[in-house]
Amino acid sequence: MVNILSPHTLRRAALHHQGLTRPAPFGKGRQATKKALDQLGYVQIDTLSVVERAHHHTLWTRIPDYQPAHLEQLIEKREAFEYWSHAAAFLPMNSYRFALPRMNTVKRGESRWFASVSADAEQQVLERIRIDGPLRARDFDSAKEQPGSWWNWKPAKKALEKLFFQGDLMVSSRDGMQKVYDLRERVLPATVDTREPSLHEYAEHLLDASLKAHGFTTPKQITHQRQGADLRRVIPALLKERIAQGTLTQFKIDGLPPVFAAPDLLERRYPSFTPTVRLLSPFDNAVIHRERVLQLFDFDYKIECYTPQAKRRFGYFCLPLLYLDGESAMIVGRVDCKANRVNRHLELVHLHLETPIADEERFLFAFGKAMREFAAFNACDVVHATKVSAARSSTTAWLERIRRVL
Repeated sequence: MVNILSPHTLRRAALHHQGLTRPAPFGKGRQATKKALDQLGYVQIDTLSVVERAHHHTLWTRIPDYQPAHLEQLIEKREAFEYWSHAAAFLPMNSYRFALPRMNTVKRGESRWFASVSADAEQQVLERIRIDGPLRARDFDSAKEQPGSWWNWKPAKKALEKLFFQGDLMVSSRDGMQKVYDLRERVLPATVDTREPSLHEYAEHLLDASLKAHGFTTPKQITHQRQGADLRRVIPALLKERIAQGTLTQFKIDGLPPVFAAPDLLERRYPSFTPTVRLLSPFDNAVIHRERVLQLFDFDYKIECYTPQAKRRFGYFCLPLLYLDGESAMIVGRVDCKANRVNRHLELVHLHLETPIADEERFLFAFGKAMREFAAFNACDVVHATKVSAARSSTTAWLERIRRVL
């Protein structure tokens, strides 16, 4: 039997699992933040602050009353920890065990990034923190190495990062965006399982986390930014095993690679959407896998803050625009935003509307509401649109209409 799935159904399933189809799917406050982190599996940390930072933005998109203090409280209460997913991230504490394979790889000296860190430097840093308590990199007095050295980091900073990556230190808190390091035994709850998982257990964790966060998965998504030929060998075998057990089914989608999901995926029903616009962070879990977004939404997205200005097509820090209406879910464009917090002014530097919209007035109402809420989240009182580009429409007319609803 061939299981056929439409892209429409796949989109709705993915957005439902991502917590993007309802106003407050996880509830409110700190507990909602914990539930969202458990569901998503991680939120990526980013230091760019042209608008509110990515980890806070991602959670706010799903939790209407979210405050940065909620995430900080999860760290303080040891319900979440900071480590590496496919990038620097906050993760639920119950997934700590599955960070151990990466930690132990560094500890065994298999990472070239830390080859220059001496055992003496590690011991000196550990001893200092053991005696003085939690410390930041700036609390260590040591001169920078010569220009051209690895990231030009201070020796103590290199040792701190190595000790962090191999699990001897944990980030106990942050002072602004500066990490505060402490000994693992003073941060990690005693109840946490610290047995390194087998390769099969690790693969099962990655598969289950991907299914939970997105509703479906593919081998490429499971292993996204994770190295290791052994892992790539185990995943297909695990998928076959789950299919044989009847807990997974392979679905075919016209024009897309096959996906794996629970057998009842086609039977699930999702309510219709009220007109809603969601501004997604470039590092939001729903759009971070660029190939997946292209396949699901026919939306080609690349963040351009790392691209020289002359080569940018859309702008420095564009936010994808997800539009939900009735049975439809589309990414209709992107908007380059900049928050001037001193003047409490949010500028839409350039709004790109790339997909024709059937009912433009419904969209405009939802867009205006979303932008005002996003401005408030960024401590801004005023929203101003500077430039609009619209597919097959008068850009001047669109700019006037956009300004009218802000």
